[in-house]
Amino acid sequence: MSRTTRLFVLMQTLRRYRYPVSGQALAEELGVSLRTLYRDIAELKVLGADIEGEPGMGYVLKPGFLLPPLMFSHTEIEALALGLDWVARRSGDDRLAVSANEVLTKVAAVLPGELRHRLEDSAMLVAPAAKPPQAVELSVLHRAIREERKLTIIYSDAEKRATTRTVWPFIIAFFESVCIVAAWCELRQSFRHFRVDRITRATVLEQRYPRRRQALHAAWRKTLHTADKN
Repeated sequence: MSRTTRLFVLMQTLRRYRYPVSGQALAEELGVSLRTLYRDIAELKVLGADIEGEPGMGYVLKPGFLLPPLMFSHTEIEALALGLDWVARRSGDDRLAVSANEVLTKVAAVLPGELRHRLEDSAMLVAPAAKPPQAVELSVLHRAIREERKLTIIYSDAEKRATTRTVWPFIIAFFESVCIVAAWCELRQSFRHFRVDRITRATVLEQRYPRRRQALHAAWRKTLHTADKN
């Protein structure tokens, strides 16, 4: 394994740990000596990685962003460009679209010439798709999910019958032509899936829902597995 590849693997390994991990454990996982591990940690710090810790105390990578030029292969660059292009064209959220373009610009700024050309001149494009009009901005739903707040919505079913519901939204799923919000519905006392284009009004409440979003997500996934078995 080359030194540059080893540094990248070390960064990826540190990203997996949320709490300090000993140098010995890292060295064993990477298959290098403890002395080499200490030298690589020091090199990553020089390159800008925010790593806290010292020999004997353990190391943890603090939240932040480090993008070394060697991070992507040509295929990975194409995948990155395609994914960001999809978000910009198909997400239905203007703020996400702007953010996707900004990410593309930032990534291009730190890539070497050949990879930058690959990113800016990808041979794969995302075709635009017709979507039903939405009365509610996705940013409103994103905020409720991000802040784990209850949401009051007016929802119309396939027969145009409208109901007012208080829901606990925890995920947005993007399909080819529609977006779906998965949420716990207080009216039905169960998980429900709401098409965003059928939500005519949405108000984020000050009240937080009583369960963490991750717990709701896990419980919802279990219901999907149960349905598959049946």
